[in-house]
Amino acid sequence: MTQRQRLGRRGEALARRHLESRGYVVLEANYRTRRGEIDLVAEKDGGVVFVEVRTKTSGHFGPPEESVTPEKREHLVAAAQQYLQDNDATDREWRIDLVAVELGPGGRVVRLDILENAVEI
Repeated sequence: MTQRQRLGRRGEALARRHLESRGYVVLEANYRTRRGEIDLVAEKDGGVVFVEVRTKTSGHFGPPEESVTPEKREHLVAAAQQYLQDNDATDREWRIDLVAVELGPGGRVVRLDILENAVEI
């Protein structure tokens, strides 16, 4: 596993615990389709929430949320729609949230924010 993959896994684990402490029920992690991958699929307030986790170790290149490209947004929407079809949930309310994780020296959490409706559908 590369350093980048380890960082991503750590961010996803931190995000998952943070989401669960805020009432999200995580249904799946790393849901993959031909159209893309979704880091976490959860339920919150009766709706389905697709979560993209972005983790960075430094703010030198901007905050984590700025690293989501238009192409990545398209892949997230397509993968979310595929999940809804595969799980007979096309009639459910849904959204795409982003969890921004910033780690400082020694891997200390500097920031962990949930940005609801981060990707416009």
